[in-house]
Amino acid sequence: MTEIHTTAAPHHTERVIAGTTVVELRGEIDLLTAQPLSARLDALTGGPRPDLVLDLRSLSFIDCAGLSALCRARSRTAARKGRLRLVTGDTGFLRLLHHTRLDDVFEVHARLSDALARTPGSGDASAAVG
Repeated sequence: MTEIHTTAAPHHTERVIAGTTVVELRGEIDLLTAQPLSARLDALTGGPRPDLVLDLRSLSFIDCAGLSALCRARSRTAARKGRLRLVTGDTGFLRLLHHTRLDDVFEVHARLSDALARTPGSGDASAAVG
C-alpha cells in the first residue's frame, strides 16, 4: 500500500509594525515545508540588527525540522545583534521547547502586544509567558 503524505504548506503573512517585522505563520511546519520557510527567514534575518516577531498562534503542527528553522533564525538574528521573539500560548509547543532545552533560548510571549514592547525580556520563556 502506498501512502501519500500531503501537508498544508505553511502560509504566512508579513507586516511591519513600528520597525519590527511580524511574521504570522499558519498551518504546518514539517520536513516538507521547513526549507522554504527557512529561506524566507534567512532573507528577513540577513541585514544588520534584524527585529523579528514570529507569531505562531495559528500553527497547527511543528516538528523538529520546523524547530530547526526557528533555531537557525534565532542564531542568525543573534549573530547580527538583532532580536527575535516568538508569540504562542500553545502548551504543546511550550512543552516541546522545554523538552528540547530551548525554553531559555527563545524569547516567548503569549501576546503579540507584549512581543512588540520595546524593552527586551529576560529571554526566559517562563518569565515571558504568564
